[in-house]
Amino acid sequence: MTFFFQMLITGVVVGSIYALVALGFVLIYKASDALNFANGEFVLIGSYICLMLVTIYKIPFVIAFILTLVFNALLGMAVERVVLRPLINAPVISVIMATIGLSSLLAGVVHMIWGHQTKSFPPIFSSELIQFWGIIISPVYLWSFFIVLFLLGVFTIFFKKSKMGLAMRAVADDQMAALSMGISVKSVYAITWGIAALVAAVGGVLLGNINGVDASMATIGLTVLPVVILGGLDSIPGAIVGGFIIGILQSLSVGYLQPILGGGIKEVIPFIVVIIILMIKPYGLFGKGGIERV
Repeated sequence: MTFFFQMLITGVVVGSIYALVALGFVLIYKASDALNFANGEFVLIGSYICLMLVTIYKIPFVIAFILTLVFNALLGMAVERVVLRPLINAPVISVIMATIGLSSLLAGVVHMIWGHQTKSFPPIFSSELIQFWGIIISPVYLWSFFIVLFLLGVFTIFFKKSKMGLAMRAVADDQMAALSMGISVKSVYAITWGIAALVAAVGGVLLGNINGVDASMATIGLTVLPVVILGGLDSIPGAIVGGFIIGILQSLSVGYLQPILGGGIKEVIPFIVVIIILMIKPYGLFGKGGIERV
């Protein structure tokens, strides 16, 4: 049971980061009905920017973290303005292809600037392990978990209570009705992309502190895709629940199935779960089924 709870806690921590990154996926989908396949690159860029500020410019981690969030948010808004805004009236497939191209472009830029070698953050959190009931937890896992929970709570309140949050929900429900009420859809799009890039940066910095930073971190974009499909592409609570489910299942599969089936099960298990769930609930656990008149 000790081993089970060890794997469970690891899954909860990683799953919480998945949930935060998945939030950016859901926001963009709700606003534009398109998936952002460059999300993994936003995660990667955020981790490298923070690492550079801490290691090269010797900026304290907290300040570097805040500057990274500001940079990524501005980058997301710039991408929306330059790449996506000209495609507002274009077919959804055009937007999706644009994000795929953007993913390749950003990945190439990252490789040119920072290379391919794995880099590590200097010790930010205490290295003294915490132990209770026979379960050993690294402080970086606890800090990551509480930071993610705090941010998820902040964003939940933002979407439900703030004027901009209400405007984003209105645009997601009906763009024409939102326009008729005086809501600037373009501004909502820009802020949506900014928030999506910001939460991606948070995930990148936290994962970088846990596992180090290298180009493979961008694959979290593909890992989070099953998360949002599982929870429902248009559901923020679904992204949160789906993140925890996928994180826990990945951790348990590494602990119990990988010794039997070999490596790679961690990457495969999310897609197996999604296929099973979609056979039962085609719109995901919390997604809303659409009805179209044809």
